[in-house]
Amino acid sequence: MVEFKWIKTSLFLIALLQFTEQTFSHFTLFFIIFSTAAAEKLLLSFTVRDGDEVTLSCENVIDGQKNCVYTVWIFNGLRSSSTVELINLGQIAERAKSKSDRLSVTANCSLVIKKVTVEDVGRYFCQQYKSGQKQGEDSQVYLSVINMNEQKDDDKVTLSCSVSSYDQCRHTVKWLYEGKDVDKDNKDLQTSQTGCYTTVSFLTSHHIYTSRLNLFTCEVTDGHTGKVQLFPFSLQSS
Repeated sequence: MVEFKWIKTSLFLIALLQFTEQTFSHFTLFFIIFSTAAAEKLLLSFTVRDGDEVTLSCENVIDGQKNCVYTVWIFNGLRSSSTVELINLGQIAERAKSKSDRLSVTANCSLVIKKVTVEDVGRYFCQQYKSGQKQGEDSQVYLSVINMNEQKDDDKVTLSCSVSSYDQCRHTVKWLYEGKDVDKDNKDLQTSQTGCYTTVSFLTSHHIYTSRLNLFTCEVTDGHTGKVQLFPFSLQSS
């Protein structure tokens, strides 16, 4: 009889351990998924053409603040390891005065940058402060910039499309002609691609050069988000 009770107790403990292990595994999986989703929500990526305007959204804004008085925007640039404060409690920061005509914040504390240049490429952080204390996690935004050029060399012309990004190249770029891969049905066009840089070359005597450059489009895929964007070829006016 004692042996039978011992067996029942052992079986109960084994079942309890299995249930606990499964519950812990499910909880761990849920926590990982939830944490990953939360992290992705606080990390955004934007890609725009040089000269365009971009609005970088802040995903951790404290509700109820007036004039973004709890909001700070800081910036790590492509060509500098130092951090620059752009917005300090809703106002243009001292170190950002030189580009104050290009910076502003919206009613929901997003950061607006006008006439974007390669100098704006980098990683942006939106932070919230209340009573001098930082609140929650930073909202991160990566900004990448597209640049297009045309180069003539005797009887040959080359169009280039490149992406400048903060960290290692996570974008893919390629040329399209009339919405299709340039290499398809266009034997007179030569393409090349290296990292975030792609070119297409052809003779100036080709009918494309004389009348149809506007049919070229640079297709850019953001490696952070998977988003695909199309940028029709045009030269940025000075």
